[in-house]
Amino acid sequence: MLLTRINEKKAELENLKQLRDLSAGLAAQMQTLQEKLSTLSSGTEAVAAVLSNWHTVLQAINMASTKVPKPKTNEGGEATEIVAENTLPQTLVRIPVEREQSSSIPQDGSDQEP
Repeated sequence: MLLTRINEKKAELENLKQLRDLSAGLAAQMQTLQEKLSTLSSGTEAVAAVLSNWHTVLQAINMASTKVPKPKTNEGGEATEIVAENTLPQTLVRIPVEREQSSSIPQDGSDQEP
């Protein structure tokens, strides 16, 4: 009877060791999953920021397109030729309105005149 009980405890110990090993593997997989989800989350935020700007970009393109000169017609009702560059939308240029403070201030004072 004692021998049977010892064998049962050995089997239980073996099962517990397998459970420990499988739990360690599962914990490692969960850690990897957490890192991938973190990357996915930050990527999703970047995509959301880009998509939120599309409305403004399309509005700017629309505004530039409405400023395109229309072909003029002569007395006969025919459209005269316009130079190709005038038929394109106006060039859009982004001008920064705020300057970064760190770029305008010398770091080590070496730019100061003696």
